[in-house]
Amino acid sequence: MERDSLSLFHMERKTLAYSISLFSACFLLSSSSALSSLVGVHPLDEKYYAPEVIKCKDGSKSFSRDRINDNFCDCLDGTDEPGTSACPTGRFYCRNAGSKPQFLFSSRVNDGFCDCCDGSDEYGSSVNCRNTCVMGGHLQYKTVDYQSKANGLGLDDAKERNKKLNLEDLHQNLTGLRILIIIQVIIFISAAALWRSCRHVRSRRMHYR
Repeated sequence: MERDSLSLFHMERKTLAYSISLFSACFLLSSSSALSSLVGVHPLDEKYYAPEVIKCKDGSKSFSRDRINDNFCDCLDGTDEPGTSACPTGRFYCRNAGSKPQFLFSSRVNDGFCDCCDGSDEYGSSVNCRNTCVMGGHLQYKTVDYQSKANGLGLDDAKERNKKLNLEDLHQNLTGLRILIIIQVIIFISAAALWRSCRHVRSRRMHYR
């Protein structure tokens, strides 16, 4: 009887561990698939790319969602290619968590040079970019008027946009923190369930002695 109780305990522990692993794998896969086609997109524009049929921002035409970042320029303004260098007028958004988010010309995407301090602009090249955002990033990201140079905006517009980017970066960090807390709560609940299961098995063993 004691051997049966131990076997039951080990089986329950393996089942619980398998469930936690399966949940983690599903979470990571869903996150990566959701982000894969939205490389180079500003977080405020993610809703714009949510429909199955999307309009070019210049109003010239529409394209299906599966044509985002397919390395073929459908929109003259580069709306459909935020994460590739297919459109010469496109802009690539560097999230640069821990530093200042920035826009790059699309011609700098996968060109063999690490322009974003998080290395996201070289996701498809052979260059392995180190994430230097925590250390302050590249010096060019510290200049106030870099945004105006990249987008042809005035200094006031650049400052206003930088404020919005900083607020969005804060929002992203809070979202990541919420996800981390949820995962920790799930792990805590699973550990509590495992502990209760162990107590149940021990009580059964003591009962049969």
